[in-house]
Amino acid sequence: MKTFIVEKTASGGFTMGRAFVVNRNNLSADTYRIESKDADTEIAKYQKAVREATAQLEELAKTSDIFAAHFEMVQDPALYAGVTDKITSESQNAQLALENTTAEFAAIFDSMEDEYMKERGADVRDVRDRLMRSLKGITQNVLEGIHDKVILVAEDLSPSDTSNINLDFVLGFATELGGVTSHVSIIARNLELPALVGVKGLMEEVKSDDFLILDASNGKVILDPDEETIQKYKALEEEYRKHKKELEALSSLPATTLDGKTVKVYANVGNLEDVKKAVNRGIEGIGLFRSEFLYMENTHFPTEEEQFEVYKQAAMLCPKELIIRTLDIGGDKSLPYYTFEPEENPFLGWRAIRISLDLEDVFKAQLRAILRASAFGKVKIMYPMIISLEELIKANTILNICKNELAAESIAFDPDIKVGIMVETPASVLCIENFAKHVDFFSIGTNDLTQYILAVDRGNKKIAKLYDSFHPAVVQSIQRIIDAGHKEGIEVGMCGEFAGDEKAAVLLLGLGLDEFSMSAGATANIKNIIRNTSYEKAKECAGKAVTAFTTQEVKDILSCFHN
Repeated sequence: MKTFIVEKTASGGFTMGRAFVVNRNNLSADTYRIESKDADTEIAKYQKAVREATAQLEELAKTSDIFAAHFEMVQDPALYAGVTDKITSESQNAQLALENTTAEFAAIFDSMEDEYMKERGADVRDVRDRLMRSLKGITQNVLEGIHDKVILVAEDLSPSDTSNINLDFVLGFATELGGVTSHVSIIARNLELPALVGVKGLMEEVKSDDFLILDASNGKVILDPDEETIQKYKALEEEYRKHKKELEALSSLPATTLDGKTVKVYANVGNLEDVKKAVNRGIEGIGLFRSEFLYMENTHFPTEEEQFEVYKQAAMLCPKELIIRTLDIGGDKSLPYYTFEPEENPFLGWRAIRISLDLEDVFKAQLRAILRASAFGKVKIMYPMIISLEELIKANTILNICKNELAAESIAFDPDIKVGIMVETPASVLCIENFAKHVDFFSIGTNDLTQYILAVDRGNKKIAKLYDSFHPAVVQSIQRIIDAGHKEGIEVGMCGEFAGDEKAAVLLLGLGLDEFSMSAGATANIKNIIRNTSYEKAKECAGKAVTAFTTQEVKDILSCFHN
């Protein structure tokens, strides 16, 4: 018996069964150089591969936003130009040109700190593999051999991989690569299948038909377990199944405490597909629509019309409200079609609202699109990375210009649309009382707020242990923000990862948070915690936590509450 342990779970739960190890076809590029006279032939090979990939993806694009993005990517003029230039100018054959060009594209995403965007490099590599199979004449599907229920074991799994398997036969996933926002992780959460990613040494040790236990709730893969361990996990699996059913029954109920306090539990999303999934889970509102993905998964700045169609559909889907964050680019998020000057400290550089205020035409196109969408549902606007009242005033001035333009054009919009800010910098915390007089709501972005308050780069593994939102400075900042908002009669939400942390739920409830926004999969659990908590007792607990001197003391106080 051997146990593999990982720190992060992609999708919780327990399962056991035989392994199916995915051994890929060799998709390494042929590395030979060509004569100039052969360039046209190699370009023709690549064009044929693009046509074949486009035909394959056309139908798949109708079923998934991921494949819709791949459909656009495979036809991307920048990708075509990169490949053909390497063929004609550098004498590379079509395979090698494709390999090198896509490596450059993927490197843009791989260099980002944001985990979601880092994983988008996997989409580029998936498109490369699809084109490479065509160039090599490979038609066999490596996953065709799945006919029984198995645990899929692989180095990694791409969207194309999973599109070709009958997921009814999949008990769970275990991969050596990937993160919690990788495609296989998203698939697993959507299907509510146990999944672990980043399991080091997995492919060396596990063979097809080996018996595995997948403990995705505690980050364990157990190879060749003994009978005692099998029986133990059978009981845990049954217990987990019952708990899930209980949560599902509660998912559409309001988040109301035992003593009658009701808060909002919303979802964070990045696209329309996410909105649909959230609504299907019984989630009534979107606390954060990350509009930057419309920009990052495109080949150009999206037009007003392109954005309007997306925001309109999202607004119509949401039963209650949709909060759209304006473009939050820069820092660890770049654009393939816009050149950012190198910065020594990009997280302290040209990003978010700073870019929007400088690129006014881009900003106006987005604001006009959001305003137009507000005629189809309850839409709110949220500005990211605000550090001064001057920035807020300037942004609202541009917003008012857009309102006047639309009114003059007789285009419908909500003239009283609510405007709020992300509170995610020390400056915004220190000036929070002033901001509260000029906005309609706050949303606390704990990811960046924690990073900036503690002066800890959340992407630096060497100091990762110092990054902790339970730090007294962060807890006290959250309390100050909530108090300032309530003093002026405005709602305070949170859309950082902290909002979906079950260990923080009682603390945030007790501090007075009005709206919790998180990944859709976490909402049922957070609702369950809130529904089984007394608001008065939570306030008492939070009151103690906010006066704590150390991070561990904060955690101990919260732990005592649960015990």
